Amino acid sequence: MLWPCLRPKCAQSQEKNCVHLGFLTESFPAMAEAVIVNQIKLILVLPSASNHPASKHQSIKRVLVIKHGAFGDIIQAQGAMRDIRQTFPAAKIAVLSEPGFSKIWQRCPYVDEIITDAREPRWRLDIMWQLRGKLYAFDPDYVVDLQNSNRSAFYRHYLLPKPTWSFIDKAKSAKAQFPKSMPSLERKAGQLRQSDLQYQHVMRPDISWFANDVAKILTDANVQQPYIALIPGCSARHPHKRWTKYGQLAKALLDDGFDVVTVPGPDELDLCAQIPGTTLTGDRFLDWFDLAGVLQQAEFVVGNDTGPTHIAAHLDRPGLALFGPHTTAQSTSIASRRLEAIETDDLNKLTVDTVLKHVRDAVSPRAVQG
Repeated sequence: MLWPCLRPKCAQSQEKNCVHLGFLTESFPAMAEAVIVNQIKLILVLPSASNHPASKHQSIKRVLVIKHGAFGDIIQAQGAMRDIRQTFPAAKIAVLSEPGFSKIWQRCPYVDEIITDAREPRWRLDIMWQLRGKLYAFDPDYVVDLQNSNRSAFYRHYLLPKPTWSFIDKAKSAKAQFPKSMPSLERKAGQLRQSDLQYQHVMRPDISWFANDVAKILTDANVQQPYIALIPGCSARHPHKRWTKYGQLAKALLDDGFDVVTVPGPDELDLCAQIPGTTLTGDRFLDWFDLAGVLQQAEFVVGNDTGPTHIAAHLDRPGLALFGPHTTAQSTSIASRRLEAIETDDLNKLTVDTVLKHVRDAVSPRAVQG
């Protein structure tokens, strides 16, 4: 019996080097088996073990991840952090970040060590020398730059030039591939993919580990479910991100039978005091983890473009983010499976009725009746 060659579209009569397996099977059975296996691999384009990210990076023992901030960006980076951990399951992973975010990284299940960097001016050579000492002491084999800033590029060139780096280049070709208009999570996914790192979780950060049990806080404040959580503040540096009608929205929601909750930061106590409902402060102010717990239990969340709203999105809570002309919801990747966004050229012109309709359309009628 004469078997045909397994190569796709092989013109056997025209290819002198074509291997005919019938002849091999009859004369050299072991060689025939090897040829069959190789031909099947070619047809199916099976990746070899050496092409898998896990095997490519088996020799990596120490990984440094650079993510200085800001708060919302750190929250969004948690999907990428999970992928980095899965790419390097046996490696020691350190993160380089601002001191103010150390508590978040201490709780992060994907990090073994935190190296703090206050991002002092680079002309402070004494501080740069100290930072270099910290980085050399950790001695990374591989660096994942999730900040992709001019500062982290400086570190790549002058503080840690020896390790292999994953980063988004500032060259024109890279700018075309990773334009600033690209949503932030897509940029992270593209970077991981380009560096042959895993990227299954980067688009869907899971921060369930971030939220505290806040049952006692809610009980002590006599907050009844279902409740709506409002996030009326934002960074003091960005007052243009604030929608000013949360007080009117809160009154309408209370009339619908909801409890309304606000969770102010230190700069927002006076702002929240003007909003009807319950202002949750605990003994003083709720920390990030209690804040996440309050948002996790909310029936619905309405907030500005700010870190806590990103928390709600990546806790997979139903909600609505309010955006003025400063940026787009797409570029921040804040919209999720259950949290939507309203975008307007002028937040001052966004009406309470428009926001209230979104809430009523999203929340179940039973909750409204309760």
